[in-house]
Amino acid sequence: MPVVDESLNRCLKELLLPTVRRSYGEHAASARRESLSYEQFLLELMEHERETRRQNRIQRLLRESKLPLEKSLQTFDRQRLPQRVDATLSVLLDGSFLDRTENVLAFGNPGSGKTHLLCALGQHLIHRGRRVLFRPCSLLVQELLVAKRDFTLPQVLKRLSRYEALILDDLGYVQQSREEMEVLFTLLADRYERGSVMLTSNLPFSQWEQIFKDPMTTAAAIDRLVHHSLILELNLSSYRLEEAGQSTDDEGRETTTTDTAPASGAETASVSDR
Repeated sequence: MPVVDESLNRCLKELLLPTVRRSYGEHAASARRESLSYEQFLLELMEHERETRRQNRIQRLLRESKLPLEKSLQTFDRQRLPQRVDATLSVLLDGSFLDRTENVLAFGNPGSGKTHLLCALGQHLIHRGRRVLFRPCSLLVQELLVAKRDFTLPQVLKRLSRYEALILDDLGYVQQSREEMEVLFTLLADRYERGSVMLTSNLPFSQWEQIFKDPMTTAAAIDRLVHHSLILELNLSSYRLEEAGQSTDDEGRETTTTDTAPASGAETASVSDR
């Protein structure tokens, strides 16, 4: 029925239903084979459109988030986490803390996995339809300074406010000048009770004066972050150092085994597998 198909395609194009437009023929043929009712056919078609839109939106949000996609829950070793932190992570995964504009503050030594943990949580939230932005603190501060210089800081803050969660990575590595401190504080004050901040730092609160330079500003920044917040303390050894040490141990074992083991194909394969 070329005339019907042509009219239907025009309608679907006008109604902005691209997935239905591409797949209605295949679904109609399947419905005939399976003797589906009109309602079942329509439901399957609409569910296909909805799921395609959901997946497209997730991919768009992931690109927009600037998250390192290799840092996911699938690649994160939750067994390393202290029991309390792991229990808190399970609570955070439902995303309801964003509705309450609560902050998530992750503290730990370099290499303890705090960045990976918050990035994995951020990806999970995006798959639940949430808007998340990841920025290294040093880069974001420089972007805010440029915006302040160009008299566009209010517009940049407004753009950042569209994200339900803003992940600030490595607060503490940046030794702020007073001007840098001011724009960072402006950002934190702007998001206070309006949007969640997810933050990693290798410095405890007692050392934050190194960042903000001024005791009063330091106290005000901490107050805004801690009010309505969940704190994750990752008092762990460096995962990267552990991995490097394990790699070194494996190489040592492989060398020793190779030198002393019988020269058989099966033993060589076993050593290689380890």
